[in-house]
Parts: sequence; structure tokens; C-alpha cells
Amino acid sequence: MSKKDKNNKVEDSQVEDQATTTLETEAETQQKDLRSPEEQLQEQLVAEKDKFMRLFAEFENYKKRTTKERIELFKTASQDVVVSMLPILDDFERALSHIEEDKEAEELRKGVLLIYNKLVNTLEQKGLSKIEVRQGDLFNADHHEAVTQIPAPTDDLKGKIIDVVERGYKLGDKVIRFPKVVIGQ
Repeated sequence: MSKKDKNNKVEDSQVEDQATTTLETEAETQQKDLRSPEEQLQEQLVAEKDKFMRLFAEFENYKKRTTKERIELFKTASQDVVVSMLPILDDFERALSHIEEDKEAEELRKGVLLIYNKLVNTLEQKGLSKIEVRQGDLFNADHHEAVTQIPAPTDDLKGKIIDVVERGYKLGDKVIRFPKVVIGQ
């Protein structure tokens, strides 16, 4: 068989395939035409209902997602302000501890204590709460930040908290600063 014969056979099969495809398309068109207008409208109605339901479901998911994001934003919107206020709170606590040592500054201590309590109450209203840590509590790396380790004064304090260097705080359920502690070896 020559190349011309092979090419002719390939072209003939391609023409036959195109003709078959055209005939199938025409047959589908005729079948659609054979259906009554009511059946055609019914199919269109079903297709439009399906399209509507999918669009409605997508919109409902969008509403739920944006509502959830908005709630999360409101919960953490004040986080930056509260975190920036924590060093001020620490300074007040240090000032109070030093003023208590000075017996002559009773009026100063009362004024600083009044301002400190007002600040603490305001921050608590915004959702801030202290993480309670005491000497002798068991150290947990998930809940505490170890600053250093020192030899334990007694054997029962090994692996436990000896001192709290800096308090930890939560804003709602989220920890915004872990307590910094010294643990015994």
C-alpha cells in the first residue's frame, strides 16, 4: 500500500466520523423538538431550581462565614490595646510593692492603689484575667514560660515553680502572655 492510499483511508475515516457526529447531533435536536413544550419548560424549570438552590446554599455559607469572622474580630479587636497595657500594669505592681516598703508614703500608696485598681477593673471588663500561678505548682511547658532553672531549696520543689517573675494573662479564652517562672532542678 502506498502512502497516498494510507492518507486517503485516514481522510475517509475522518470524514465518516464527522458525518456520524453530525447525524447524532441532528438526532438529539430532533428528539428535543419531539418533546412537548411543557416537557421542555419542565426541564428548564428543574435546571433553574437546581441553579437557584446551589446559589442560595452558597450565599448561606458566605453569611455564616462572614458572621463567624466578624465575631472573632470583635473578640480580638482589643487584644493589641490590652497587650500594650500589660507593661503599665506590671509597673503599677512594682510601684505598689516598693511603696509598701516605705512607711512614710501612706498617702502615695493609697493614690497609686486607687489608680491601679481602676486600671485592673477596666481591663477585666474588657475580658482580661490573670493566670493564677503559685510557688510550688507543677511546671507545665504548655502553660508556663521558664525563664531559668535554679537548684531547688528542697527536694519537693524539684520540677516545680519556685518564683513567678512575670504574671500571665488571658483575654477571654486566649492566652496573650504566659507567666514567666523560675523552676527548681
